[in-house]
Amino acid sequence: MFDILVKHSDFLLINKHPGVSVHKDDGDTMLLQEVATSLGIEKLYLVHRLDKMTSGILLLAKNAAAASELSQLFANREVEKYYLAIGSKKPKKKQGLIVGDMERSRRSSWKLVNSKENPAVTQFLSAAAEPGERLLLCKPYTGRTHQIRVAMKSIGSAIVGDPIYNSSSQSDRGYLHAFAIRFTYQSQAYQYVCDPRSHQSLGQKWSQETVSTGLDTWLEPWSLAWPKLNIK
Repeated sequence: MFDILVKHSDFLLINKHPGVSVHKDDGDTMLLQEVATSLGIEKLYLVHRLDKMTSGILLLAKNAAAASELSQLFANREVEKYYLAIGSKKPKKKQGLIVGDMERSRRSSWKLVNSKENPAVTQFLSAAAEPGERLLLCKPYTGRTHQIRVAMKSIGSAIVGDPIYNSSSQSDRGYLHAFAIRFTYQSQAYQYVCDPRSHQSLGQKWSQETVSTGLDTWLEPWSLAWPKLNIK
């Protein structure tokens, strides 16, 4: 269900496994309670969210004050987040910026539209993967529901195994992973990476030779040449 990555006096970082809900739904066990119980902590606070399909870094606060401060960092877009994905086809472009408003589509899905009144903003890089697939590194600047999943579909590279946006793709999981995070908390800088190759539960494709070679070049994603964006 999860692995403990980092223990701090005010927060925890866990690696959430794919297929685990952050919130209790459909009879699933409440993740926060499971983590708290495993550590003998009375209560933990959710600072941000990951989709059920998405694995990787989830930041949990240990007290209300830390939860408030960390949540504000996310709200102010002062937390750098990086996600890995495996796309089902080569994207229309190898790297770039995806900007657009998101609207409700069918059932539980969303779609990207051309208007930019309150847009979702995602930068991405790509690298070789197995034939017919593409390794993607995504840097979202906003935090919309299904943002990266919708963005990747919009450029023709819907995520492998995504049950909503790529329902014909059969795989051992939906290949989206919260890979790295960087933020400053109480004047102290923190940066963490969760390499999916280090955890068997995160899927087989990350360890494929071509994918692994690409991952090796991205282990410090904040050091890459991301173009500066002027975002309000």
